[in-house]
Amino acid sequence: MMSDYDKLFISAIENRDIQTLKLIPKADLHNHFFLGGNREYINKRLGITIPYLSNKLHSMDEMHTWVGQNIGDIFDTADKRRLAIEATFVQAYDDGVTVLEIGDDVWANGHFYEGNVNLLIETFQEIQEMFAPKIDFRFQIGLSRHCPVNMLEEWIAPFLEKDCFFSIDLYGDEMAQPIKNFKPIYRKAKEKGLLLKAHVGEWGCADSVKEAVEELELNEVQHGISAYKSPAIMNWLADNKIQLNICPTSNVMLNRVESIKVHPIRTLFDHGIKVTVNSDDILVFGQSVSQEFINLYDAGLFNAQELNIIRKYGLGIQ
Repeated sequence: MMSDYDKLFISAIENRDIQTLKLIPKADLHNHFFLGGNREYINKRLGITIPYLSNKLHSMDEMHTWVGQNIGDIFDTADKRRLAIEATFVQAYDDGVTVLEIGDDVWANGHFYEGNVNLLIETFQEIQEMFAPKIDFRFQIGLSRHCPVNMLEEWIAPFLEKDCFFSIDLYGDEMAQPIKNFKPIYRKAKEKGLLLKAHVGEWGCADSVKEAVEELELNEVQHGISAYKSPAIMNWLADNKIQLNICPTSNVMLNRVESIKVHPIRTLFDHGIKVTVNSDDILVFGQSVSQEFINLYDAGLFNAQELNIIRKYGLGIQ
């Protein structure tokens, strides 16, 4: 039986009513807070107007160049790091996101929080309470694939002593080093009961998705879109209930997919894989979660009822 929110979401999608969509609970499970903030809030606080990305990029290096040219070092102090967190909670609240999974990178603890993980935790929790107290904030531990594993193990140790963290995520260049290198860290994270996630299958092949899930015993994959190239791997992901947290516009603007109309999220969904819709880096790609749902509808990939199923996947319903 459909709830009132189900009916409201379906109606809002069909009418492309983004203001109503913003009132409906949804999740953002793939959000890099450093680039996940609200433009208007940043402009109000800093007087800086961050432009929108107007052309496709072709690599992570090109993205980093764009970020350097258009965002630069505006978040490169402890106070400005705090502002970036604030802007992300403001954005989530404005968009009706009720489940938000974000956190800082372990290397950042020494740069912005005096090497004191308690200060990092208090900063996020204080900002959430101030700007979005009703959001289900799921605190994530971030790892950069570029960092030496021995350094990551040292940096993550104080994080794993705390009980407030919900998940762990590995991101960065998929080709930086073999996924198996991170097994010792993920074993410890699993022992702590953390949800295990990693970025894979954005630039890598379908086999890389299966390898990462097996090596790290992942619960969820960030992106994972290349799995569509292998029916066998899609079936394996569905059988093992591996959720893919997908960012459609990010995939298009980084030239991993030609357009929303041909995005493989449809194929993945049809193979029984739980997929969710997320923002990734809204300061770069410019699309809120609500807008991403409308984009998928306008492209003819899903009807409103199917998008409601995907919305509920993100909320852990069904």
